[in-house]
Amino acid sequence: MTVILYIPRDSSAVSLGADVVAETIRKEAASRKLDVRIVRNGSRGMFSHEPMVEVATSAGRIAYGPVAAADVASLFDANFLDGREHRLHLGVAEEIPWLKSQTRLTFARAGVTDPVSLDDFIAHGGYRGLRRAIELGADNVVTEVTKSGLRGRGGAGFPTGIKWKTAADAPAMPKYVVCNADEGDSGTFSDRMIMEGDPFVLLEGMTIAALAVGATQGYIYLRSEYPHARRALVEAIATAYSNGYLGADILGTGKSFELEIRLGAGAYICGEETAMLESIEGRRGMVRFKPPVPAIEGLFGKPTVINNVVSFATVPIITERGGEFFRDYGVGNSRGTIPFQLAGNAKRPGLIETSMGVTLRKIVHDYGGGTASGRPVRAVQVGGPLGAYFTDSMLDVPMDFESIAGRGGILGHGGIVVFDDTVDMARMARYAMEFCAIESCGKCTPCRIGSTRGTEVIDDIVNRRRPRENLEVLRDLCDTMKYGSLCALGGLTPLPVLSALKYFPEDFGLAANDVDFIGADLTISTTGAGITHAIEQR
Repeated sequence: MTVILYIPRDSSAVSLGADVVAETIRKEAASRKLDVRIVRNGSRGMFSHEPMVEVATSAGRIAYGPVAAADVASLFDANFLDGREHRLHLGVAEEIPWLKSQTRLTFARAGVTDPVSLDDFIAHGGYRGLRRAIELGADNVVTEVTKSGLRGRGGAGFPTGIKWKTAADAPAMPKYVVCNADEGDSGTFSDRMIMEGDPFVLLEGMTIAALAVGATQGYIYLRSEYPHARRALVEAIATAYSNGYLGADILGTGKSFELEIRLGAGAYICGEETAMLESIEGRRGMVRFKPPVPAIEGLFGKPTVINNVVSFATVPIITERGGEFFRDYGVGNSRGTIPFQLAGNAKRPGLIETSMGVTLRKIVHDYGGGTASGRPVRAVQVGGPLGAYFTDSMLDVPMDFESIAGRGGILGHGGIVVFDDTVDMARMARYAMEFCAIESCGKCTPCRIGSTRGTEVIDDIVNRRRPRENLEVLRDLCDTMKYGSLCALGGLTPLPVLSALKYFPEDFGLAANDVDFIGADLTISTTGAGITHAIEQR
């Protein structure tokens, strides 16, 4: 009897030796004349145990990990093909507490299926959402997405239903659907995991969006640093075309939707939606003035729906199960589930999908196990390089859009980076300004010049060169960047700088009363001129 083994092809697992493990298992099985079939699945996101090998048994898929090539012979000696005990034995994968306690809707198939097998995708519920969307009709699809309360998972948190309705009601033709897969925020990898581990769900979500708004052409704007994702997407797109899920006559409806991949060239600013449109159109990625918003005048001047990978990948379960089903998860105006990505100095890094409203402490300490170094947690950055820093005493904040904003932060793309008590927060604040200076598109002065001067001013403060006077300059610079920048790169860079100053003044050689001016400056407002432009972001 053939035994099926699952070994991830996800780039995180590959970086930890999954390819070598797969080849070693293949050779070991052949030498023992054992009949095995290796399926290269996606990762379940439990990176502390990657490469994780799963064996299909009558009792379920038994997991072992982290497996190194040197462990393979002993696994065979222990009869792991029958799910027997071994020091790397983790039990039935779905019963591992780290996974079992999650609520996986968007990532239900991640780590379960062969990512590029259409049959496997359909056997696990794939394309049900598209078929249901065809039955509902365009207007009702937009209604269900609106009812679900889904807000953009790329960082802005803008209501997806409103965006789709705006594009659907726009009279101009043709219309476009664009997926922002330029996942450049530090500590984020959920988009990559979908594209590498369940690419068909992204295609399904984009196709539903196209049918809902009347678009006929779509683009996936993929960062060039994701070659594994590109290979999976290319194969999935070709398969979807050959089976009638893309092309001129989608499932016999007479509706057309063409889909292509466009590669970025490593510019962080192209994660901003209008800079991304400029890049797709063949120009240098620079931020556009808004209004008009892309839903009215976007790609090639036509109505364009732009969402990130996780947003599109969440749509199929909404159309399949209904908006109310999704809305039952979450809190307040933050509905549904969201994938949090835990990285940095974390003992158990990985992807955790759960309802919005879970506390940051639960993510960092319960799922993450605290720091990998075993030292105390000193700071946690939420929301990527533009996100604020939280102290360990602040970790009881609920992880939803409003609660995080109320504590002076942004939820962003759901990235969480942990630091222990050896971190130099002055250095981290300087890095935020330097990052902005390097990645600025240069179109607006507050971002281009403010970040460069900000780096210099932080150096002056740390080196005790007129610290009080330079604090005044830094405050004014941050104010100008926050309210005068065209997009979130300049508009949100003050958050990590000011939060580091507020909570860790000693790292700058300052006393707490030196930074009393920081308070309201850490409150995120959607009414400020710069933030209005910044809010629809990565």
